[in-house]
This record gives sequence, structure tokens and C-alpha cells, in this order.
Amino acid sequence: MQEDRLFRGDVHSQWKPGESTRRSGSPPGMLQEDLYRSDRSSFVRNSRLLRRLSPAALEEMFRLAVHRSYPSNVVIVEQNTPADRLFLLVKGCARYFFITPDGKKAYLLWLTPGDAFGAASLLPEPSEFLVSTETSSESQVLMWKRPAIRALASRYPTLLENGLSIASDYLVWYLATHLSLISDTARDRLAHVLLSLARGIGRKHPKGISLEVTNEQLANTAHLTHFTVSRLLSKWQRRGALSKGRGRIILSHPELLLKYSKSSRTRS
Repeated sequence: MQEDRLFRGDVHSQWKPGESTRRSGSPPGMLQEDLYRSDRSSFVRNSRLLRRLSPAALEEMFRLAVHRSYPSNVVIVEQNTPADRLFLLVKGCARYFFITPDGKKAYLLWLTPGDAFGAASLLPEPSEFLVSTETSSESQVLMWKRPAIRALASRYPTLLENGLSIASDYLVWYLATHLSLISDTARDRLAHVLLSLARGIGRKHPKGISLEVTNEQLANTAHLTHFTVSRLLSKWQRRGALSKGRGRIILSHPELLLKYSKSSRTRS
């Protein structure tokens, strides 16, 4: 059965607010009441799916969610299978990938806690998952079946608006990837990716434009190695164009990125 194949070895149960028992298979110290009470506010702020939802909407969403735990390297959803579930990553890390017709595995975006996947389940017409999603570390998710999440979206339109916002972000990443493919040098590709992301998903910061992005995501999008991305970012940081933090880049002077890449081509 498809459900057994996809969820083989996982631990799942209803997530009940205020429950104090530890789930079998959950990491030590990870209690459901800890997430619900202590971490819920920050978790909601960091999740595009949950932002701006009313307390009543959040309460109902958490009440209807099914909690699942997965080990590393487990495929949660597979491409070309019915998009009948929506997932929200609570803990761990996951990534999208696509299997090409000739069997090659192409890695796409990385997912971190607060990210949702399976948003096609919100569509009015039944559809299929376009890509697969697998864990890259021990992970925990909240899951809603399609009838439940569509009923919630009908009662709380903000949920559907958040889904559209997530879809818009995917278009930004696509644009950044496409622009990187038509660039000649590694500097150009990374500069175009950073500038495209800044225009699409960047947030105002006292020191410039803030991007919540990792080196791995930039490397995948710009089709560069992790080493090359790290080297270029460090060089641009020394020159004052940006500053780096854990999972975040602040573009202090984004206009300098293309200037530096153009000057490097002139010298070469």
C-alpha cells in the first residue's frame, strides 16, 4: 500500500495541546507541550504558513494536526503521487528533489523548521506532488489530510493567502535559478541569485536587506560548490557588500555585488 510504503518506520499520533507525554521516537527532551507552550509563538512567527492566523485558527489547526517523526533520509512524499496531505516541518531538516526521466536525482530547495510542503493539497482540483521531499536529519512534522486543510482554508482565508505567498516565494527561487544559468562566471551567478532573492523575499533590516538563506541553498540555486559560495561570500563580506550570520545574509550594499563581478571579468 502507498501509505505503508511512504510512512514505513515513522511514528505518528494526534498532537493534543497541553499533552505532557513524550512520543515514542521523538528526540529526548522534545515534549509536545514544550513545543505548544514554550516554542509556539516563535514557531508561528517563523512559519510562512501560520503567519497572521488568529489564535482561534491556530488552535484549531494544532488540534487537527497529526504529529509524525521520521529518521534521516526518509522520503515523506513522492513526485507524481496524489497531493493529499499538507506538511509543516517542526524539527529537523528536509529537501525537495526530482527524479528525471533518465533516473537522475536533482536536488532542489532545502526546508527548515517552519517551512511547509505539499501545498498542492490546497488546490480546489485534486493534483499530484510535482517533486519529492525527503528528510536529511531526524525530523518531526505536523500533517493535515487534504479534506481537513481545505476545510480550514475555507474557514480561515488567511491560510490560503499564506499558501499563495509560499507559491510566490517558489517563483522567486525559480527566477534566481534561471538567471544564474545564463551568467558566465561563478561571481555573476551568485550575485544574480542574491539580488533576485533580495528583490523577491528580502526583508528590510537596519543594516540593509536581510535574507534567510543558507550556503547550501545558494550553492544549489547558483549551481556552484559549497566551497565556492563560502569563498565568494567571505570576500564580499571583507569588502563591505554584505555580512553573514547563521542561516542569514544581510546585503549592506547590494549594488556592489555586480560591480565586483564586472571588475573581475575586466581584469580577466
